[in-house]
Amino acid sequence: MLYVVATPIGNLGDITLRALDVLKEVDLIAAEDTRHSGMLLKHFGLKKPFISYHEHNEAMRTAELVERLARGEKVALITDAGTPGLSDPGARLIRECIKRKLLFTIIPGPSSMLTALVGSGFSTEKFSFRGFLPVKSGQRERELRAAAEWDETAIFFESPYRLTKTLAACADIMPERQLCVARELTKKFEEFRRGTAGELLAHYEAHPPKGEIVLVISGS
Repeated sequence: MLYVVATPIGNLGDITLRALDVLKEVDLIAAEDTRHSGMLLKHFGLKKPFISYHEHNEAMRTAELVERLARGEKVALITDAGTPGLSDPGARLIRECIKRKLLFTIIPGPSSMLTALVGSGFSTEKFSFRGFLPVKSGQRERELRAAAEWDETAIFFESPYRLTKTLAACADIMPERQLCVARELTKKFEEFRRGTAGELLAHYEAHPPKGEIVLVISGS
């Protein structure tokens, strides 16, 4: 049985009781970063065998984990934060379980995407999550121009190192649109900052951002 376990996006107190019960019971934990996840388990007094499962070894590890699951082992899949398979490793393993008819279940929990959406104050009736914005400026601008045409709220992950470039592009493409930068969600310095792209750009040029960032764009 595979357990796809959501873990805290910042505040460790957000882990669910069910997630802790599962992590206590499984035979093995496949983690995106074993050092990072080791600290999580240590915080809750858990000790379990670990193997790494990340974008660079996903293909090899998937075959290994599928064989262990086929033998009846209980395996938990976790990533550094949030739900595996959502802009994180995991989708390949889930598809292989479906293909092989191996049992799996999802243990829901914290989500930076949904936290940012609700905290933005923008419409939650319809929204589109697009993962990380492209690194290359041309591709990033094409993605933002497409988002400018949508009537639903758009949600993107972004690096703090590229945020000002993204906001500058937004100021050119959709200067009047309301945006929200959700930063360091559930952590001590959590921030929801709203305004036009130009207003947000001026702020973050003066105060370079740090930490994990979700960019939310109101619908047209």
